[in-house]
Amino acid sequence: MRLRSLLFVPGDSDRKFAKGCSSGADALICDLEDSVAASQKDLARGRVAGWLENAADVGPALFVRINPLDTGLTQGDLAAVVKPGLAGIMLPKSNGGHDVATVSAMIDPLERAAGMAANSIKIIVVATETPAAMFALGSYTPAHPRLLGLAWGGEDLGAALGVTSNKDENGNWTFPFQVARAQCLFAAANAGVAPIESIHADFRDLAGLEASGLAARRDGFAGQMAIHPAQVEVINRCFTPSDEEVAEARKITEAFAANPDAGTLGIDGKMYDMPHLKAAQKILAAAGKG
Repeated sequence: MRLRSLLFVPGDSDRKFAKGCSSGADALICDLEDSVAASQKDLARGRVAGWLENAADVGPALFVRINPLDTGLTQGDLAAVVKPGLAGIMLPKSNGGHDVATVSAMIDPLERAAGMAANSIKIIVVATETPAAMFALGSYTPAHPRLLGLAWGGEDLGAALGVTSNKDENGNWTFPFQVARAQCLFAAANAGVAPIESIHADFRDLAGLEASGLAARRDGFAGQMAIHPAQVEVINRCFTPSDEEVAEARKITEAFAANPDAGTLGIDGKMYDMPHLKAAQKILAAAGKG
């Protein structure tokens, strides 16, 4: 499953869901949490359940961001949306791997009742939204069978810390949020799951979004979350390897495949070893050619 672009869609808006479906996003995150008012939670559950009924006719994979475990709403959210057509759950405000296990245990009987294979519903965790979460990023390893990715976010963490801003005068993340971003990246790599870059909040600033996306891919992130359909094309472009990158990666993987006992190989006058092979394999996977 490619996860270059993950577009949030409020769970109570059919209009925004329709726009999301035609946006070109790899995944839609149908939201039952922050973008839905408390009075609209039941309505949103019903609408999202209806969208899932027609998931086969929708281009993007469908995920649902449920309400956090401490709200008392999680079980009801899951009961409404665990059904064929659901690719996965986004778990917000997770405090560690134990929260993934808790949500997975809630999903298990619902998944069986829906006739779905065990662990077919995946989980993407928003892993940096509480101060406690920052001390538990290592707990996602070994990865739970459902764990697909770790995302990071600065808005809820900023509120918890009481910051006046999470960006400096140049629009760059301030140091606490640079730490959260880097630690999420390390935790995802350690767990062997996809690291997902945070949103670019100014959806009109496509140049800033492109700079953010290119920097994220440079640093090792697999994709980025989006809050507006206009952001999707930019994000997809940033996280899609160029034809030149794909050609070089294919050359490297083919050379090692033809020489399975080689630890290093000379290709076009350059030396390549196992780290280069792993990087090439990741490039092909990101291009959908792995």
